[in-house]
Amino acid sequence: MSTPPKAFVSWSSGKDSAYALHEARRRGIAEIVGVLTTTNEVFNRVAMHGVRDALLDRQIEALGLPAIKVPLPYPCPNDMYEARMEEAVERIKAQGGRHVVFGDLFLEDIRAYRDRNLAKAGMTGLYPLWRRDTASLAREMIDSGLVAHLVCVDPRKLDKSFAGRRFDAALLADLPPDVDPCGENGEFHTVVTAGPMFSAPIPITIGAIVERDGFVFADAIPGGEA
Repeated sequence: MSTPPKAFVSWSSGKDSAYALHEARRRGIAEIVGVLTTTNEVFNRVAMHGVRDALLDRQIEALGLPAIKVPLPYPCPNDMYEARMEEAVERIKAQGGRHVVFGDLFLEDIRAYRDRNLAKAGMTGLYPLWRRDTASLAREMIDSGLVAHLVCVDPRKLDKSFAGRRFDAALLADLPPDVDPCGENGEFHTVVTAGPMFSAPIPITIGAIVERDGFVFADAIPGGEA
């Protein structure tokens, strides 16, 4: 039996990357040796999701994996993003990794973009959740014990009242029919605080809900920190 390749996970702090990590391990697709996360160096939060660095650090601790953080300016020109990601990929290679695991589901253009950039460095993307039916996948995530909350909502696609809600069966039942159950079209983003990929759950409270740059963000505060 061949040894699975070493891989880092592109860690967004949300449910898709978390479950991709779990599936990569469960199916023997890769030996997960670390996580890679982009952060907003202005706000000290995970890029796009708006998750506090302090909560990201709790996730990394619960994963028990080394992490490479890629700080990005805000706003971030695409050439700077690609330059900093190239540096991060070289660090992954230096640690023996030749693959990056992504939680993408069905957006072909995003997968093609990732694969092109990885190929430049002689690396390959792995997609354990690719083309899964998102309705059944969402239920599978919840049934696995994964706990997540919606921390970013696009109010053009989903009512802002969903910000801060737990990703559970009740939420799935309340989603409008044109909203993907996993938010794969950018309707929402989540933060994961428990699940089979973690050594222990991470307690949080949902703090302020604010609108910024056309999105609605719910502040997930680790352990009730102010």
